[in-house]
Amino acid sequence: MTSWVVGIDLGGTKVAFGLINPDNEIVAHERIPTNADKGPEYIVDRIDSVIKQMESNMPDGEKVSAVGICAPGPLDHLTGTIINPTNLPKYYNTPLRQMMEDKMGIPVALEHDAKAAALGEMHFGAARGFDSLVYIVCGTGVGAAIIMNGQLIRGAKNYAGEMGHITIDRNGELCPCGSKGCVDIYTSGPWLAKRYMRSYKSEGEIPKVTGGDVAHLAANGDPMARKIINEAGEAMGIAIGTLAMILDVELYIIGGSVVRAGDLFLEPCRQTAPKYSFISVGPRINVQAAELGENGAILGAGWLARERQSSS
Repeated sequence: MTSWVVGIDLGGTKVAFGLINPDNEIVAHERIPTNADKGPEYIVDRIDSVIKQMESNMPDGEKVSAVGICAPGPLDHLTGTIINPTNLPKYYNTPLRQMMEDKMGIPVALEHDAKAAALGEMHFGAARGFDSLVYIVCGTGVGAAIIMNGQLIRGAKNYAGEMGHITIDRNGELCPCGSKGCVDIYTSGPWLAKRYMRSYKSEGEIPKVTGGDVAHLAANGDPMARKIINEAGEAMGIAIGTLAMILDVELYIIGGSVVRAGDLFLEPCRQTAPKYSFISVGPRINVQAAELGENGAILGAGWLARERQSSS
């Protein structure tokens, strides 16, 4: 592992880059707008330009030898194709890996963003020393990546991990997916915000907040925000208890904006999970906050770049 690689996190609004040295340290960051409406050809050109610029931070004679890029799903990691991400409509059925390899002439790996973050946490973050874990991201939606014995669990169509739509209350509120009482409507950022704003219906002007704002307000003592974050933690605990029964995995790493609330979210989750699993399973459940933040996906993508390089 003596090569320099770049890890890239492609999102609906931004593209984050990390230049990773042979010691797996990010030594330079870049961030550009996705400008998703301009399509994949535009972003491939911009990525190539940014990587050339980042090479100026490298020792004389060194070049970037491989690139790893993660993106929202669904995608096909085997063919390197983005299939139909809802927040990148012009990227439907885009052979992004091949486009980037043709442009840059070096190996490129493409992976789902949550799976890349899970690999980052396993190799460099909160899950170091573990080879089985579930990485859960609470952002615009709630999703998970499952690693068992060092291997990503993908499912028949690479969709494994859609835990945001586990039903925890069959009589609960209607979710946009068509089901009721999903984990998503208790813990995702937009729903945290919606629940908080509802509390102001009869109290004058309704504040405009995000899920991250609610987590921040809770951490700063806002009573309603604390109630909502506590409920979110309990909902997540129910889902984790269910996953622990199915998978017999002990470690659950949670990332995303909701973890800004810290133990206000994590402790209800930790206390609730054992109540929804066997006494032989519950005490072994270990819930931790992600360590790497946005760097998790970048480092995971960089790790995949090295894997792609070694197999090319």
